Amino acid sequence: MKVLLDESVPKALGFELEGHFVRTVQVMGWSGLSNGRLLAVMDESAFEVLVTCDQNIEYQQSAALPVALIVLIAPDNRVPTILNLAPAARSAGVDPARQDSQN
Repeated sequence: MKVLLDESVPKALGFELEGHFVRTVQVMGWSGLSNGRLLAVMDESAFEVLVTCDQNIEYQQSAALPVALIVLIAPDNRVPTILNLAPAARSAGVDPARQDSQN
């Protein structure tokens, strides 16, 4: 599964998502794109999941989203806080074991 970590998500979370192709917005050169444009380039680049801390992203988009969203809800986006949410991210759909069992 191709997973993109939004600018608000520490890249350390990517190491917790073993078995997936994980990149950050920064590495892809997409920093500063509006949410709508980001979702469009993700779709064009065949990314399947966006992991973000932006709780408003769902409501900022009026059309059907071209990718799955995992919105991490936390008091802050520091590395220890976000790493504590890794199991929730995996169970929300970024889980290689779940994906294999569905195919």
